Formats: sequence, C-alpha cells, structure tokens
Amino acid sequence: MSQGARAFWVRSPGRGEIRPATVPDPGPGQALVRTRYSGVSRGTETLVFRGAVPPDQYGSMRAPFQEGDFPAPVKYGYLNVGVVEAGPPGLAGRTVFCLYPHQTRYVVPAGALVPVPGHVPPERAVLAGTVETAVNALWDAAPLVGDRVSVVGGGMVGCAVAALLTRIPGTDVQLVDVDPARAPVAAALGARFAQHDQADGDRDLVVHASATADGLARSLELLAADGTVVELSWYGDRAVPVPLGGRFHSRRLTLRGSQVGAVAAARRHRRRPADRLALALALLADPVFDHLVTAESGFDDLPDVLARLSDGRPGLCHRIRYPDADR
Repeated sequence: MSQGARAFWVRSPGRGEIRPATVPDPGPGQALVRTRYSGVSRGTETLVFRGAVPPDQYGSMRAPFQEGDFPAPVKYGYLNVGVVEAGPPGLAGRTVFCLYPHQTRYVVPAGALVPVPGHVPPERAVLAGTVETAVNALWDAAPLVGDRVSVVGGGMVGCAVAALLTRIPGTDVQLVDVDPARAPVAAALGARFAQHDQADGDRDLVVHASATADGLARSLELLAADGTVVELSWYGDRAVPVPLGGRFHSRRLTLRGSQVGAVAAARRHRRRPADRLALALALLADPVFDHLVTAESGFDDLPDVLARLSDGRPGLCHRIRYPDADR
C-alpha cells in the first residue's frame, strides 16, 4: 500500500510550500527511506528558488530526483540523509545519503543510496554533496605539495575546498572573503583568512567560489605567472565580465571551469560518481566539517528558510531537521 509523505516545492519564483506526496511501496531493487536530515545548498537552491536558472540550463541543472520543471513549480534539492525502512537486506535499517529533494519519505532504486559510514554522524552527512563538489574541484585543480593556494569565497563550497587543501602537506591556504565573520571559520579549518584588499598575491592556484564578478577579477589578480584559477561558481542567468587583458596575457594565466555534474577529466576513466560520493562521505569522518553547518530549522519552516536565504542572509549550510530525526 502507498503511504503519505510531505515535500517542499517552489510554487513560483520566490514562493515555497509544503505539499502532500504519495509514496508507493518499494518494488524489487528499490528502498523506502525516511528522511532524518537534509541540507540547503545555498548557492544553487537559492537561484532555483528565485527562478534564476537560465532556460538554456534547464536540462543540465535538473537534480537526479527533481519533479516539475524550471522555473516553477519544481521540487528541487540533493542533500538528503535518511534511514532505510524497507528494501534489500544489505540496506534495511542503514543510514544512507541520497541526492533527493526535501521530502519526509521517498522510494528510490537501491543503487541511488550510499551508506553513511558508522563513524560519520548523520547530521554531518548532509554535507556529502558539498564535499563531493570540493573533491571534484581538487581533481580538476591538481594542487601540489607546498603550493600557495587561495580560495576566494567563503561559502559552503569554498570552505569545503579550503578544509581539504589544508590536509595537503606544506600547503599554504588562505581563505579570502569580503565578510570578516568568515575569519573564525577559516581558522577552524586550518586556513589563514584575508579580506579582498589584504589577500596575498603570487599564488600558484586560486579556487574561486564567490559567484561574483569582483571575486573572479580578484582571483585572477592574485595569481603568480602561469598560475590557474579554477572557477567553481555558478552564476545562474547573470552575465559576468572577465578581465582578460593586462596581466592575464602577460602572465600566461589560466581560467578553468569545474562542475560536479561530471567526474573531473583527470579521474573520469578510473572513478565513477558513486566512488566520488563514497570518498566524500569517508572524508566527513573529520569533525572539522561541523564548522560548515551554521544553522538548523525544522522541516515545516522550509518555505520561510528559503525565502530568508534568498535575501542573502549570512551563513553556510542550513540544515533541516525532520520529525523523528533521532529515531
């Protein structure tokens, strides 16, 4: 018999609502999951909430289990941690991560679920998609031992990148952001902090994640000769000027895009997306990632939460707690 659930939908640009959902019994090779926590991906999800996905990106920006279409109504999200209530013997009762939207219960193919390691708290596991993006970025960037690296933009993804970079021996990592409130987070991650006008130059590598034109321009300014900016930002439907004159040519700089939709070319023939996600979950055993969660709300508050976040409220990951999360 099917059972009831509730799901968050963007009803129209700038407006969200909780809707009832019908969840079928799992069939062969499927699993029924009860959500314990989900996370709001502040950059992408606020763009979706505002209706700012460009029409030519509607296909590429679809989430794996999205319902509806851009701009709205649409059910969107991909940071979900739950417990398997019914399914294959190897998964029944396990805590799992899934690229599923904000919904209290759902049924998916068992292959879409990745078990959360026992030493990773489920509330921290909502960061798996963010850390997976950071892993992919570093596969694209290929930092070396002893590199001088700046991360411009101290949001969820930028902080996840900085946390991983500081684990590379001898690497000097500086987190650069316009908000001085990011300084304690940088210190907790093991990175130095600087505001834009005080950032160190002559960097071997810069990872840009601020999603602003000023941040991209500053990233190029910080590079040493022959250095590379890895661009992680997604700008939605905004046109972004890029300063390609002056030092860009004379210093032989490189600007390279990185996006998590495909495994980085350096690993594409040896790693599957499932391998990358499993690695991200294993890395979340490190409690340093708890510093990336800065707020938590109940599931019923999601419409108001997305409205507030879309207004540019400061913070990193906003975690959503579901009824019976501790059960």
